[in-house]
Amino acid sequence: MAAEPIVLFDNGHHRCLMFDSLVTGEGVQSNQFLLVDGDHEALIDPGGDLTYTPLAVAASRYMNIREMDYVFASHQDPDIIGAIDRWLVHTRANIVTSKLWARFLPHLASGYVTNQLGSSVFDRIIPIPDGGAKVRFGESHIQCIPAHFMHSVGNLQFYDPVSKILFSGDLGASMGASEDHRPVTDFDRHIPFMRGFHRRYIASRKVCELWANMVQGMDVAMIVPQHGKRFEGPVMVERFLDWVSSVECGIDLMEQQHYRPPTEFV
Repeated sequence: MAAEPIVLFDNGHHRCLMFDSLVTGEGVQSNQFLLVDGDHEALIDPGGDLTYTPLAVAASRYMNIREMDYVFASHQDPDIIGAIDRWLVHTRANIVTSKLWARFLPHLASGYVTNQLGSSVFDRIIPIPDGGAKVRFGESHIQCIPAHFMHSVGNLQFYDPVSKILFSGDLGASMGASEDHRPVTDFDRHIPFMRGFHRRYIASRKVCELWANMVQGMDVAMIVPQHGKRFEGPVMVERFLDWVSSVECGIDLMEQQHYRPPTEFV
């Protein structure tokens, strides 16, 4: 039976659905997102081979997979866009991603893709400049906002102005929290599930602070990461912005001891 999505927003015309727990085996669990605006559909960070089939089956109950408009990819990782070849072959969707990764993504699409489609993979990729851009979507648009070095050097996040949801990619990700699919209700208790991930995968406190300053000026009702729990409502959004602005991570933690020739064998 296809997985039931979590409804993040639905006003009858515009819908945002979240699929989770689709990964089986050893893969890292992640969230995938479906946006629907009337007859227009898009997926955000749909993942790789581990999620392609279960996501396609589950999402097909709410969309016409073949006629999908876009696949938005926040960055280049396999759990983000590893199944790009299948989406290119089985849908008419264009792939929206950072211009930094636009020239690399075709490496994930085997040679048969170009031959089967009769056109270059590059023709289906929409490169987004470093400063971000708005992409028309149905009667509205999706904002691709800059989130560089969080964690990818060419990283984007996606903001839906209708639902006021910010899909934050790896920023805000948590590991090991209870998988009850509910939003964060006790922020202080949630911090330990985020701390280790951010210390390792986010480049520095400086970029977090710059990012938070940007988001403070936006009308954000919900922040939804690609891994773990989401932050709903003004209190939790503000708590997350305050926390991430001050967390030491990435190069903030590096010392000379981390850069020495190895002495042990594996």
